[in-house]
Formats: sequence, structure tokens, C-alpha cells
Amino acid sequence: MILPIYIYGQPVLRKVSEDITPDYPGLDKLIPDMFETLTESEGVGLAAPQIGKNIRVVVIDLDVLSDDLPEYKDFRKVYINPHIMEVDEESPKETMEEGCLSLPGIHEKVTRPTRIRVKYQDKDFEQHDEWVEGYLARVMQHEFDHLDAHMFIDHISPLRKQLIQGKLRSLLQGRYRCGYRTKPVKR
Repeated sequence: MILPIYIYGQPVLRKVSEDITPDYPGLDKLIPDMFETLTESEGVGLAAPQIGKNIRVVVIDLDVLSDDLPEYKDFRKVYINPHIMEVDEESPKETMEEGCLSLPGIHEKVTRPTRIRVKYQDKDFEQHDEWVEGYLARVMQHEFDHLDAHMFIDHISPLRKQLIQGKLRSLLQGRYRCGYRTKPVKR
């Protein structure tokens, strides 16, 4: 089932998400629904707060980029209870433009570390602890930020944030267009 994407201003996007256990109700249906929603909205990552759930679940599908980045062919994973444990301070930082399904129409340059250490559980709740780098590290940081009540606009300069205030206000007022189902802030 395709779920609506919660838009900037929804309170759930600014709450720290909670870890879950294998007996979380409806998890076996939620994960496929999140992937279906992600595909429909043409994104590469989706965090549970973006569909109104205050839990630490993220789905990432990088297969859509495999023409340009062949290493991500068939890359489709769920991350349960993920946490960034460490940033490789020796690795370079990289600046790239980011967008977000919860911020339609807004794209800004964000500087992030290129290598991070993450802990998470897979769909079978098996524990993983690994170093991740490159584009996947960026997507993880963006999506895991949602779980910690942050959005990519929190990483831009105060001047850039001031320059997009009109766009942010429009989102809060429900004045935006996008090609997927959304849940705007109630006015």
C-alpha cells in the first residue's frame, strides 16, 4: 500500500524515533509498504517518520542509480534500529545537492563525511556493525538524520536557510506540488 509522505512542519519529523523489537505490530507489512511508497515517490531512501511512524526503520533502494553507479545494482535494504556510531575524521567531506520527499521542491548543497560506521539490524533482526562509504554513506546520513529529528536543511548555512524561508513557509501552508501522496500540516 502506498502511504502518504509527511511534509515539513509535521511534528513527527522533529521527534527522535524509538528503537523497535521483532514483535513490533505490523512490521512485516510496514516494510513492503515503505518500499512501495519509496518507489512510487521516486526516492532513494525513506525513514519511518516520513510516513508518520516514530520508529527507527529506514528503507534504501539505490538500484535506480545502477546505470550510473553499477555497484548499487539490486541494492534494496531495510535498516532497523540504525545508529551512526562513528565518523571517519580522516576521510574527506563531500558537498552534494540533496533533496527530500518531505521537502518537495527544495534542493540544497550539504557537506557530509564520506565514511561512517553504522550499527543496525536487518529484516531478520540480525545485528550488523560496518563501515560504509561513498553515496550510500550520504544516503544513510540523510535518512538516519530523520530518526534523530533532523532534516537536511539543518545542515545548510543560516544564510541559505534564510533564502529558502519563503519555500518553507509555502510547505507549511500546503502550497506545493509533487507527484506522490502527501500529508501536509493541518491549517
